[in-house]
Amino acid sequence: MTDDHGVRWLDGSEQHAWQAYIVASLRLRQRLHRELTEGHGISLVDYEVLVCLDLLADATARMSDLASRLGSTKSRLSHQISKLEAAGLVRRRADPEDKRGVLTELTDAGRGLLAEAAPTHVRGAREHLIDLLTPQEQATVGTVFTRVLEHLADLE
Repeated sequence: MTDDHGVRWLDGSEQHAWQAYIVASLRLRQRLHRELTEGHGISLVDYEVLVCLDLLADATARMSDLASRLGSTKSRLSHQISKLEAAGLVRRRADPEDKRGVLTELTDAGRGLLAEAAPTHVRGAREHLIDLLTPQEQATVGTVFTRVLEHLADLE
């Protein structure tokens, strides 16, 4: 149904899908966060930074690239990196190719914590999402959210 302002309101099925996504994704992230903090003393968002760095060939990224990969802002990420740096999990240094740029690098301590925490995270991802889906549903979820990511990237 479209109103006088051109808004296409969600019908019952669409509203159900949207609400289920919102609540489930929030609760899933809360649960994974709790499991990581209780088991390893690291938040989910900090864990995601370490994973992102670890996936790069030299475990180093420009702050702007890291923010983009994480779907974060540079200012929010800068605060987060300061906390991780104070804990010795990452280090920042000037980009030798661009004096204005800053590189963030995963430290050995960061790699160690990531190695300890990864099994907890993978168990949680499996238990609370992946294993609840059939292989076909997993493929559908991957396809759908890849499409959403591409759409949002096109808007930037």
